[in-house]
Amino acid sequence: MRKVNPLYAGQGAIFLCAILWSTSGLFIRLVDWNPFVIAGARSFIAAIFLLALRLFFPFRKPANTKTTILKSLLKDAPALTLCGIGYTMTMILFVVANKLTASANAIMLQYTAPVWAALLGWLILKERPRLEHWAAIVLVGFGMFLVFQGGFVTGSHLGDIVALLSGVLFATNSVVLRAREDKNPADIMLFSHILCALIAVPFLFLYPPVITFKSIMCLSYMGIFQIGMASALFSYGIRRVPAVQALLTSAIEPVLNPVWVLLVVGEKPELSVVAGGGIIVTAVVFSSTVSALRRHN
Repeated sequence: MRKVNPLYAGQGAIFLCAILWSTSGLFIRLVDWNPFVIAGARSFIAAIFLLALRLFFPFRKPANTKTTILKSLLKDAPALTLCGIGYTMTMILFVVANKLTASANAIMLQYTAPVWAALLGWLILKERPRLEHWAAIVLVGFGMFLVFQGGFVTGSHLGDIVALLSGVLFATNSVVLRAREDKNPADIMLFSHILCALIAVPFLFLYPPVITFKSIMCLSYMGIFQIGMASALFSYGIRRVPAVQALLTSAIEPVLNPVWVLLVVGEKPELSVVAGGGIIVTAVVFSSTVSALRRHN
């Protein structure tokens, strides 16, 4: 049997990951719980799912024993916890943003992360942005202005700020992952979900959720597939695909996110949000494409 090209396998994994990520806004809207409780519950389920994968289907080869895997996780726990804080806060703030503003606003503003990653990479990793990155920053700035204008109209300015902060933290986490490229990304994501679940425990008592069949099904989907399986796919793909190609492929996430909400819930984003979001996605894809061409030349 002919083996699949690792590049294509990684690209397919990132593509499926982006599709799963894009359903977050819809299912968060369908659960009428406190956002911290939602974030913690789905991360608790995701942590169990990822730990099961880590134990029974190790990401590294040769496969370690279960005892060795647990020992390695505990040994690297301080560093993993520190690295996981950025992704943990990204997940929590994104859920909060989806409760405070429209899903389109939340995902489009979070998707400014690649631009912040370019700036942070320059400051921390000394990776200086190229001309296409600066052009993308200008376009993203204009797109953000249009999205914020829509937020002012709908009274969701606070949600827009939270979503933007989520994007900055997501970029910070990406830079940290790049700095720890010799480590397993799946371990960092596993610890992020554990930390997120622990942070949500107090809110579980402050805002006791009303458990329904719908909420259980939605949270089970989000925990296992939307962030659980997506985390596993991302961990698989990012080791086989250059970061810039992974970024280009994941551009389908912000495009699909408001589509699912529109089809199921009927929430129509403001025209300025659609225009601003289109500019943001175009800027990110343009920057990623030019960078990819530079890599191959």
